[in-house]
Amino acid sequence: MNRRLIVMRHAKSSWGSSAESDHDRPLNDRGRRDAPRVAARLVELGWSPNAVLSSDSRRTRETFELMQAMLPPAGGVDFLASLYHASIEDLREALHCVIDDATVVLALGHNPGWQHSVHWLTGESIEMKTATAALLECDAVDWRSSVASRAQWRLVETIYPREL
Repeated sequence: MNRRLIVMRHAKSSWGSSAESDHDRPLNDRGRRDAPRVAARLVELGWSPNAVLSSDSRRTRETFELMQAMLPPAGGVDFLASLYHASIEDLREALHCVIDDATVVLALGHNPGWQHSVHWLTGESIEMKTATAALLECDAVDWRSSVASRAQWRLVETIYPREL
């Protein structure tokens, strides 16, 4: 079965906020503009997620909330502490829990883990600035086997908000 994975870094956050911690930093104005633009492009390309895995940080939650208005309803949205500054191992473990009926998953998180994850999954290196979305595909019977070994995925496209 064809599986699609959108590995997306959160939109631009505000370093000048009064947030008590990095985890609590909100989006800035540019981030609030970019998130829905990336979502609209995903829909345009036919990449609407039917499951979402996201870090539980404020900036990833806000990114998804702004995207959600542009996307068809997803079958499931999980905000996971394990995806806050996650590694490829954390992402793989989260994907093991996705129901196999979900064919397009949005994984929303942070760098450097997401950039490393794209490289591990595809063998290709890309720069994941804020709100960048890497669109990956692979043929696998289930989500567990789709992340069983390196470079099983193909990088189809990279969405950079500055190009929208």
